[in-house]
Amino acid sequence: MTTLNIGIILGSTRKGRVSPQVGEWVKGIADARGDANYEIVDIADFKLPLLGESDDYGPAAAWATKLATLDGFVFIAQEYNHSITGALKNALDSARDEWNNKAAGIVSYGSAGGARAAEHLRGILGELQVADVRVHPLLSLFTDFENGTVFKPADLHKANVNAMLDQVLAWSGALKTLRQ
Repeated sequence: MTTLNIGIILGSTRKGRVSPQVGEWVKGIADARGDANYEIVDIADFKLPLLGESDDYGPAAAWATKLATLDGFVFIAQEYNHSITGALKNALDSARDEWNNKAAGIVSYGSAGGARAAEHLRGILGELQVADVRVHPLLSLFTDFENGTVFKPADLHKANVNAMLDQVLAWSGALKTLRQ
């Protein structure tokens, strides 16, 4: 079986965001496993216009091309107003078939661990034919971030990230057979 390619998608584009810190932490845990190719995919790099507000399809085409190279995903999802960010929703909507028959894990954070954002994300992923896995590391703004800006995760989260990655890889491998 070929090595799977898993994208760690940063779900925020705002200035001062902490998702890059969380993404790098997840990537560090993932890379230490040596069982797949993991890469950070920052939606901010694609400069996606709001869906339907531009005739320039270049950014969306580049986004779709990137997604097509990936077998599965780990979403770094922050909770804004009990849901995902507008930037992440727009990125999800800016592609279609490239999401289909792939698996995803979710690492969320917020005042309630980002649980509400993750639940909204699960519904969207279902519509895009992305199988989300059960294990879901939740990070608290109160205990895993210093002053809300410096990510300092509790050690207990590492086991949850590894368990989530186990499931993402199993499902990504199984679903890859549907796309071949």
